[in-house]
Amino acid sequence: MDLFDYVREQNMEKESPLAARLRPETLEEVVGQEHIIGKGKLLYRAIKADKLGSVIFYGPPGTGKTTIAKVIANTTESSFVQINATVAGKKDMEEVVKRAKDDFGMYQKKTILFVDEIHRFNKAQQDYLLPFVEDGTLVLIGATTENPFFEVNSALLSRSSIFELRPLSEEDIKKLIQRAVYDEKKGMGSYNAEITPEAIDFLADVSGGDARSALNAIELGIMTTERSDDGKIHITLEVAAECIQRRVLNYDKKGDNHYDTISAFIKSMRGSDPDGALYYLAKMLTAGEDVKFIARRIMICASEDVGNADPMALNVAVSASLAVERVGMPEAQIILSQAVLYIANAPKSNSALGIFEAMNSVKRKKTSVPSHLQDAHYKGAPDLGRGTGYLYPHDYPGHYVEQQYLPDEIKNERFFHPGDYEKGKK
Repeated sequence: MDLFDYVREQNMEKESPLAARLRPETLEEVVGQEHIIGKGKLLYRAIKADKLGSVIFYGPPGTGKTTIAKVIANTTESSFVQINATVAGKKDMEEVVKRAKDDFGMYQKKTILFVDEIHRFNKAQQDYLLPFVEDGTLVLIGATTENPFFEVNSALLSRSSIFELRPLSEEDIKKLIQRAVYDEKKGMGSYNAEITPEAIDFLADVSGGDARSALNAIELGIMTTERSDDGKIHITLEVAAECIQRRVLNYDKKGDNHYDTISAFIKSMRGSDPDGALYYLAKMLTAGEDVKFIARRIMICASEDVGNADPMALNVAVSASLAVERVGMPEAQIILSQAVLYIANAPKSNSALGIFEAMNSVKRKKTSVPSHLQDAHYKGAPDLGRGTGYLYPHDYPGHYVEQQYLPDEIKNERFFHPGDYEKGKK
């Protein structure tokens, strides 16, 4: 590298987005995802020992998929190559494979290939990688926001370990925000900025576990806010809300008014009052409540309070939740309204809550599966009395026959308490 290359690289580093500059270089610097990279965990051990096999990182945006891949790049002695599936073609992969073969043949050096957004590869592209993953020419790291069991070839999946990354907690996001504002080496500490606790809480809350979203807002706020008379840049709640393009809730989100409104919303749907349900929906939307949060509450109510009195209620609620994510505001208001009105006007049953009685019974008393319900398919099972006496319901009129299903120890307990609709159906 000559002087000009060095200067160019330094300038690119300074001009790169804050989220990229803050990216950790070691496992110890990574914030969150302790369930997979906590000390002693499988992935932690594999990275530390430089014995990584092919892996797929799966999770929402901003949770650290690329970050962990970059940490691997910094710690491994293997060659590390990164491509993005949205722009890479077969020629790019052929070049990677050729270089990997050369590196291994001449230097016995393995190659790790990081494919960002691997779900964007079509079947033929994924199939091309398969033999080279299989023979060890490449160690594959795939990153995807989509469920890999639907988007990645089963052959590649079978040769990879899948690690699901979770949205970062609010505390994780707060740590990153503090680092972003005050770290002078990688963050924006040299700008002499300050951020209020309210702004930190707000960004940590509305970012939804997406670190990149919070850091982009911080960078935008610091770069566009004028200095005050004291010479500092002050990132207030109002500045944070503007930069992340999310409204500050008109009611106190951590206070009683917030929870009272949600409570009234749920109780209005449960109580079959469409006017009340719409009013509290409107109040939450006007306040700037997260529409995904509202959609989650509607799904819960559809199952908990409508249940099998109208099984379509859950379908409507789930469809509304998916539509809200794809359509966004302001049209999402109509979608949520449709779901709320369906649930408010639907017949009600809370029989699904019987699961909690059943779970309490499981914890309270040790039981054994009745012998006639036990598995009778393996060799020697009949000699042990397994399955003996079982009555096959389809051999009887109406495909039903009376027999005991609960264990002997709790045979008189009941967990299903049907509503009128379910009674009639039975």
